Amino acid sequence: MFDVPSDISARKLEGATVLVTGGGGLVGSRIVAQLSRAGAHPVVLDRFDAYPHPVRDRFEVDRHAAQVVLGDVRERATVEWLVSRADFVIHAAAYADVAACTRRPEIAFAANVHGTQSVLDAVAASAVRRLVFVSSASVYGDGASDTVPRFSEDQPLTPISVYANAKAWGEHQVRLMLARSGTEHTIVRYFSVYGEPQVPKPGSHSWMVPWMAMSAQAGQPLRLNGGGTQVRDMVHVDDIARATVLALVSDGAASRTINIGTGVPTSVREIGELITAHFPGARLVETPMPEGDPRGGCADTRRAADLLGWRPTIALPEGVDRYVAWLKATPDAVPDWFTASTTASAVLAA
Repeated sequence: MFDVPSDISARKLEGATVLVTGGGGLVGSRIVAQLSRAGAHPVVLDRFDAYPHPVRDRFEVDRHAAQVVLGDVRERATVEWLVSRADFVIHAAAYADVAACTRRPEIAFAANVHGTQSVLDAVAASAVRRLVFVSSASVYGDGASDTVPRFSEDQPLTPISVYANAKAWGEHQVRLMLARSGTEHTIVRYFSVYGEPQVPKPGSHSWMVPWMAMSAQAGQPLRLNGGGTQVRDMVHVDDIARATVLALVSDGAASRTINIGTGVPTSVREIGELITAHFPGARLVETPMPEGDPRGGCADTRRAADLLGWRPTIALPEGVDRYVAWLKATPDAVPDWFTASTTASAVLAA
């Protein structure tokens, strides 16, 4: 992990209370850890039900948070109480599964639209200094280029999934509501996040590094949806967390939207090949393209460098090496449902 620069932490975060909604997830827990090391008092609001298996201890949120509140961002009284005590807010809570949002758009609406509105209502009526809204590169859709798109923050948004559409709405609502309040805002668009101790969710086509690595370790083929031609900009969770904390306190980030990516396009097939190199005998298989899965692209990273002074520090080969090493050293991280599903697949294929 990487510490927030000392000049920023001393000036803005030392002793500050930072509410992190969704702070119990992979990214949120890493943000909480970095806030704690910067001298802040991170407060977590999370339902802890994003996975069908326990991850709270693995993500170590209780180790770094000053307070953990089990609750929902749609619970207005809880949100208002927590926001009233906060100096800053990072709104990372979301139903963050593209496939699940497509299957259950009503749940995506409840969490990603209703929940975001609840947070914005509380923040707009508070003395919070700045809100960082966590958005997604999925808002760009497929882009208009026949070559690999390089997405810039000012281009039109063309979301092609329920999840992306909810994130695009959230961005517009943040600008609309906070522009006339005393609270600053920054929007960060995450590209493809990965890194230990990430674990997959059943029925999802996201989180490809853990899906592929765990499949290879279980002796099952690695699925390449659509043949693996889609392009992703893979960003390690430690780099993502550091950029988010910088967005919270960097003066130039106020009222801006900022890509958080590496600027390096990598095909899904190339990611699979990086993983199979660690598992002799592992094989890749082509499977159909899921609904709402974008062809993808990479980030224009100039604004992150200019406004945050941020650049990624963990290249994808190193990040994959780290993930596989962690997985091999932590075999109990593989959830029971994953083991059961891969065993059933092996039986059917026999």
